[in-house]
Amino acid sequence: MTEITFQGKTVVKGKAEGIALVSREPLSFWGGYDWQTGEIIDRRHPLSGQIAKGRILAIPFARGSSTTTAVLLEAIRAGTAPAAIVAAETDFFFALASVVADELYAASLPLVTLRENDFGKMESGDEVRLLDNGTVIVRKQNAKE
Repeated sequence: MTEITFQGKTVVKGKAEGIALVSREPLSFWGGYDWQTGEIIDRRHPLSGQIAKGRILAIPFARGSSTTTAVLLEAIRAGTAPAAIVAAETDFFFALASVVADELYAASLPLVTLRENDFGKMESGDEVRLLDNGTVIVRKQNAKE
């Protein structure tokens, strides 16, 4: 097992641990994420059919409009949101959902951005831990690194 540490930028502070669910493709939460189950339902997306609930969702950014905020906010409220989101770009729709969820439900969603090169090293199935300071610790099951 190999462990890699990245220093990311904290967008929304928080700690989280979970198994990574990674895509290089952005995701539209409007019509692409079922807030009632946590399933990715966009049938054209590479993660289609996967459950993001409780996972560390790593996608470059959200595709679409501010409705991403509403869908993610509902998922946070329902307990079907990812444990955290790691992105390649600062995504204000994700950040807004987390901040509003913290105000309304006292339940925020940690959000960290990584440099594109570091983001590209994450793979689905990696064990990931996020720290408050933006540190992302990735434990890989294989030693391909």
